[in-house]
Amino acid sequence: MTQTAPRKPFLDVLAGRRQAVPPLWMMRQAGRYLPEYRALREKAGSFLDLCFTPDYAAEVTLQPIRRFNFDAAIIFSDILVVPHALGRAVRFEAGEGPRLDPLDTPETIATLPAIGDDSKLTPVYEALRRVRGELDPAIALIGFCGAPWTVATYMVAGRGTPDQAPARLLAYRHPDAFQRIIDAVVDSSIVYLTGQLKAGADVLQIFDTWAGVLPPREFERWSIEPTRRIVEGVRRNVPDARIIGFPRGAAGLLPRYVERTGVDAVSIDWTAEPSMIRAQVQSRVAVQGNLDPLALIAGGTALDRAVDDVLESYGEGRLIFNLGHGIQPQTPIAHVERMIARVRNAR
Repeated sequence: MTQTAPRKPFLDVLAGRRQAVPPLWMMRQAGRYLPEYRALREKAGSFLDLCFTPDYAAEVTLQPIRRFNFDAAIIFSDILVVPHALGRAVRFEAGEGPRLDPLDTPETIATLPAIGDDSKLTPVYEALRRVRGELDPAIALIGFCGAPWTVATYMVAGRGTPDQAPARLLAYRHPDAFQRIIDAVVDSSIVYLTGQLKAGADVLQIFDTWAGVLPPREFERWSIEPTRRIVEGVRRNVPDARIIGFPRGAAGLLPRYVERTGVDAVSIDWTAEPSMIRAQVQSRVAVQGNLDPLALIAGGTALDRAVDDVLESYGEGRLIFNLGHGIQPQTPIAHVERMIARVRNAR
């Protein structure tokens, strides 16, 4: 007798089938709000050692699944592993975030290889294989990368900045040189995402955290077009690849993003206007989001109201319940449990 594979509600939504109870996960669900994560992070030493040690990365990925039984796990890694594969020195300083050697002139950009060394990302693929082997078959496994624009902003400035002015200025002053960075990240990301699918990922997410700082013309060139190329490139290798885009802060540009990139779903932040999203975005693709992470910290009736608002705004269509960005380290675990119960018990 042939056994049918367990259904994954998360993938059902991406395939066009609304779920009465929306599948649920959280961006940054493997992280510092969990005591078990903090213990393993201390044992690992550096953040990159945590990312590039398959046993550790797999364990961190599975921790929130064991605790909360989310509908999806996302592999524990970082968007800056692609610059690492491109030969850039990447380090994480406690309390300061990521640091890279800046690519801030056409002369330094000319030293960048056209594509990264994919062998440097072998530990990520191994972690994916280990997670897939342990994960309940009904739970989806998400691979990811940073969108080229967002990754490039860190490569240019060597760090995060409030409005990513260094990358924006370089793109205005030296667009051909900036395009070289984008092209290298696009081509490296296609290889990387394809490798994640082959290692066991069910779906991919492309995080464009800094998309919202771009005006419309630059958004088209530096956010939409590179993402479209990645989606197209991955699907040349894996035709049925399911891909979620997250151009954070894109607001009214989201319909154009969905139309041009070919993503199966789009994440929305907590500032999204529901009627526009329903009419121009959710009518075409699934939406993911969009609880304010601060409402999750606040808890109580404010949290209940915020959860209900998401469900009332988007629950009649294809919805993957999530936050509008990553969970904050100070979030109480009891508030996460309250959110999950409210989502899963709503009808």
